[in-house]
Amino acid sequence: MTERKSVLLRLDPAVHDALARWASDEMRSTNAQIEFLLRRALTEAGRMPGHARKMRGQGRPPRQDADEADEADEAGSPPGGG
Repeated sequence: MTERKSVLLRLDPAVHDALARWASDEMRSTNAQIEFLLRRALTEAGRMPGHARKMRGQGRPPRQDADEADEADEAGSPPGGG
């Protein structure tokens, strides 16, 4: 998997607060909400690259299955996922 890019974004505090509330309503992090909105704008403008990976769905990621959890335990992961 390729590494995700980090960007420093300066926002007006009122804009940040509005984004954070909107993200909470959508059950996303503020960062995920910004990415969602940027992707939507790129798509609407016809500028979304065809090779861009899809965003992960809303909410928590699925739990590890039993085999993956056992492998993590064997690798020395702390109980409860750390």
